[in-house]
Amino acid sequence: MTPDFPASGGISAPSGQQFRIAWGEQEAILVEVGGGIREYRVGAREVFQPYDVTAMADGAHGAVLIPWPNRLRDGKYHFGDAEYQVPLTEPSKNNAIHGFLRWRPWAATELSEHEVTMRTTLHPRPEYPFHLDIAVHYALSEAGLAVTTTATNSGAVPAPYGCGQHPYLSPGRGQIDAAVLHLDAATRIRTDPYRQLPAGTEPVADTPKFDFTTPRQVGDVQIDHAFTDLARDEDGRAWVRLRGSDNQVAELWVDETYPLIQLFTADTLGPAHRRTGLAAEPMTCPPNAFQTGDHLIRLAPGASMTTRWGARLTAAL
Repeated sequence: MTPDFPASGGISAPSGQQFRIAWGEQEAILVEVGGGIREYRVGAREVFQPYDVTAMADGAHGAVLIPWPNRLRDGKYHFGDAEYQVPLTEPSKNNAIHGFLRWRPWAATELSEHEVTMRTTLHPRPEYPFHLDIAVHYALSEAGLAVTTTATNSGAVPAPYGCGQHPYLSPGRGQIDAAVLHLDAATRIRTDPYRQLPAGTEPVADTPKFDFTTPRQVGDVQIDHAFTDLARDEDGRAWVRLRGSDNQVAELWVDETYPLIQLFTADTLGPAHRRTGLAAEPMTCPPNAFQTGDHLIRLAPGASMTTRWGARLTAAL
């Protein structure tokens, strides 16, 4: 199977080459820039809110977040005996955000009708002198979309590592306000209102507007928080479910390697995407983990870390 090249007139898509995989009515499009997912739908119904092939990804749509997800205060961290300063990619808040790989070119390997693996190497650099080989495998089946991320430390020293991804669940048509959200998570990570960095935790039961343990409409609540203490099914999976007005449910699951899910109601995005999708971000560690060490993975030389999440579209019961 060959990659799709949707741009015409000799003009390249901002997200690079497009790689389409399909299973029955399901279709997903993976992209060269950032190695992420631009689109996932079943027939005409979006499961993930897409971004246009003629546009750059806004709001980290579908992006792979490595070697840390979310925010890093002042772009600084200690590891071992050294202190490092990374570029401030959220300068208005004096933060670094979402790692190093969002705008890097990735290579597609093992491309077939139903699956593709996107690969890149994070070579040592002054602010992160560690060597990671990254593979993200996307596969469609009767069960939906499955995403498997494997990071291997190819260097000679331990490396700090965390990962996440940034899909937006689609309510179908319209905004998310009328959609019904279900996330059975007992705890929310509070953040300060200016830099959105962790400021403690609290039970969602104490803050009813953030309690979606029982399904209810999103309403006008603004959310940009990580949730943890996730309820899990017999397979160890935690779920986010967003039911649209068409009674179709966009569902996302994470395995036990992801102890947190960040929800973002997209209030700060441009008009085309503002509150028209709900980011549901699998995360192996909370915001600012490179400073706090909370759930930070210390990846030994030669060691690999594999994490899994997925999505599907179902009909409401």
